[in-house]
Amino acid sequence: MSKSLNASVAVLLPCYNEEVTIGKVVRDFKAALPDADVYVYDNNSTDRTAEIAAGEGAIVRKEPRQGKGNVIRAMFEDIDADVYVMADGDDTYPADAAPAMVDKVLEGYDMVIGDRLSSTYFQENKRPFHNFGNRLVRGSINGLFHANVTDIMTGYRAFSFTFVKTYPVLSRGFEVETEMTIHSLNNNLRLYEMPIQYRDRPEGSVSKLDTVGDGIKVMGTIFRMIREYKPLPFFGGIGCVLGIIGVVLCGTVTVDFWNTGMVARFPTLIGAVMLVIAGLLLFVTGVVLDVMAKNDRKAFIVESNSFAMLRRR
Repeated sequence: MSKSLNASVAVLLPCYNEEVTIGKVVRDFKAALPDADVYVYDNNSTDRTAEIAAGEGAIVRKEPRQGKGNVIRAMFEDIDADVYVMADGDDTYPADAAPAMVDKVLEGYDMVIGDRLSSTYFQENKRPFHNFGNRLVRGSINGLFHANVTDIMTGYRAFSFTFVKTYPVLSRGFEVETEMTIHSLNNNLRLYEMPIQYRDRPEGSVSKLDTVGDGIKVMGTIFRMIREYKPLPFFGGIGCVLGIIGVVLCGTVTVDFWNTGMVARFPTLIGAVMLVIAGLLLFVTGVVLDVMAKNDRKAFIVESNSFAMLRRR
């Protein structure tokens, strides 16, 4: 018997113009998690998404701020439950995997990731640039955080109450999934990846993703979060490059002076010294920000423990 029978579960479905699929998605999750509350947040849809979802028994709410990140921020703020299951309204994720994901959260995991890439994603997804983007993002984040997460950008996840109430949603759009993963890795949260059977959108359902535009936003999110979460490698790396260039240029001027007894390239010398100083300043900046980032992680742990204690009471 599933442990989810004794816990309150909320299914979160952010939606924008999903009238073709939302009815089936709501029915599937109600069948998979009969005791769960299914929430559909309508993000300014111009079709019958909200009407169809309400007709299937979902709790429908409106979110006027456009963008998936804004919708998730509203969901996390408004809804209280022991376990949260988040999916898309496009019928690409199997609802029958939800009970197992809920059980993993109840075992103590902070976030359960529905892993598409280990199963059928690359066969079902017909957009080659999406596949390339997934590999690029996965390699970048795993390399930086020394992790081994397979599916960084999946929209199918389950969360604990503590995760939801302590996670700061900063992104506005589809890059929010990448932000979630980086946040979890940076704070050493308990993650569990569960392979799921991904399926492409059915005929008549149109993706809202802009391959180039959203890809740029995702890479921008990675860049921003590396700067914030890993400031020493970020600023220290740039500082080392500038410092090495400055030292090399100083070396060439020194060689000329050794051979001729004259400093013939004063502009080069001045520029080289400035590069060395800039490199040192960037490295020191990285050290200071790294200490601040560690203090932020300590504060996050204290805050998470406080929320967990309050929930137990």
